[in-house]
Parts: sequence; structure tokens; C-alpha cells
Amino acid sequence: MSVASTAAYAARRAAQKERVRILYRRALKDTLNWAVHRHLFYEDASNLRERFDANKHVEDLNTIDRLIADGEANYNKWRHPDPYIVPWAPGGSKFTRNPTPSSGIEIVYNYGREDND
Repeated sequence: MSVASTAAYAARRAAQKERVRILYRRALKDTLNWAVHRHLFYEDASNLRERFDANKHVEDLNTIDRLIADGEANYNKWRHPDPYIVPWAPGGSKFTRNPTPSSGIEIVYNYGREDND
């Protein structure tokens, strides 16, 4: 192998590892949306990990790309339609509930310790 092909191989493998990591994390977080109780989540998370570990030793780059594409398609097919959003995160029910005051309004936080001049 030449240096260029070795570098291209390493770059492609790094990109594939990153895609697999992202897919696993997204699928694991989405599994938590489907689980009603934690003990059910632990079972589903274990099954998900087994599915990823089953293909851990595949070396062919084209096969890995196909497996990643199949996994992403399967994830998009079974993604939760109404995922849980933390209330104070963007998209949550409490996000920007109390917006910052407009300019010109000053908030004094001295709580009754005003100067009585």
C-alpha cells in the first residue's frame, strides 16, 4: 500500500467509527424514550449493544458502510415520534419562559438593603 492509500484508508475508518458512535448514542438515547421504566430500558439497551457488538469485527469498508446505512435507516424508521425533551432545554416547555429584560431596565438584587440617603 502506498502512503496515500494508507492515509485514505485511515481517514475512511475514522469517519466510519465516528458515524457508528453517533448512531449508537442516538439509538441509545431514543431507546430511553420508548421505555416506560428503567428496568425495561436496561434490557433494551443491552439488546442494542449486542446488535452493535455482533458486527464489531467486520473489516471490509464497503460492508461497514452498508451496515451503517442499514442501521441509520432502521433508526429513522423506529425513532420515537414524540421524544422526551428536558423542560429547560431548547424545545422544552420552560425554555425562555422568563426572557431577559429589555435594555434600559435595571434589576437590583440587594433585597431590602437599599441605601436610605
